[in-house]
Amino acid sequence: MEPLPGKLILVRHHESEWNKAGLWTGVRDRHLTDYGFQKSADMGFLLRDVKIGKAFSSMQVRAIETLSSMLEAMGQYRVDIEHSKTLNERDYGEYTGKSKWDMQKLVGEETWNKIRREWDYPVPGGETLKMVYERAVPFYLEKILPDVRLGTNVLVVAHGNSCRALIKYIESVSDEGVSKVEMPFGGILIYSLNEKGRMVSKSERLIESHVNA
Repeated sequence: MEPLPGKLILVRHHESEWNKAGLWTGVRDRHLTDYGFQKSADMGFLLRDVKIGKAFSSMQVRAIETLSSMLEAMGQYRVDIEHSKTLNERDYGEYTGKSKWDMQKLVGEETWNKIRREWDYPVPGGETLKMVYERAVPFYLEKILPDVRLGTNVLVVAHGNSCRALIKYIESVSDEGVSKVEMPFGGILIYSLNEKGRMVSKSERLIESHVNA
C-alpha cells in the first residue's frame, strides 16, 4: 500500500512545573518550566526543515505552550491549530498531585510499574491507558488522518499517555507490548502512514532532555 502524501509528526509536551517536582500531573493544568520552554524551542529548531500545514494539541496548557514554542522556533506563524480534550493526558484520579517516588515506595515496584505502564490497570477514580486509547484514536482517525491524506504535514503535541495510545494504534502494538512503549521528552516521531493511519515507516529525532519522567 502506497504511503499517504503527508507526514504525521508526534511530540510530547516538554517539562512542566509538576514534572520537575516529580508529581503525577494528569488532568491538572500546569505550565512549562523555563527549561520546558527552552527545550520546546529546541524541538522546533530541529524541525525547521519540515513545513507544517496543520497542528493539533490537547486542551492542556503545557501542550499548548510546547506547540506555540515549537512553531515560533520554526518560524511558522500561520499554521491552522486545533485543540481537543481527546488528546489530554490520562486522568490519574486519586493519584493526581502525589509524588511518583513516594507512591513507588508505598505500593512497591511491581504495582507502581503496572499503574504507569500497563494497558488496562485501574487507578482509583482515574483512567486506564485503554480508556485514553478509546478517546484519542477515534479523534486521530476522524480529524487528524484526513489532513495527512490530503498531503498535509500534521504536527500533534500531546502527553506521555495520549502519545502512547496513538503509537499503539499507529505501530500496531499489542496490549501486552504497549507496556514497553515510551514517548520520551524531547522525542519527535515522524511517520509515513497508510490509508488506515498505520505506520509505513518512521524516523526519529531527539534533543537531549533531563526530566523527571
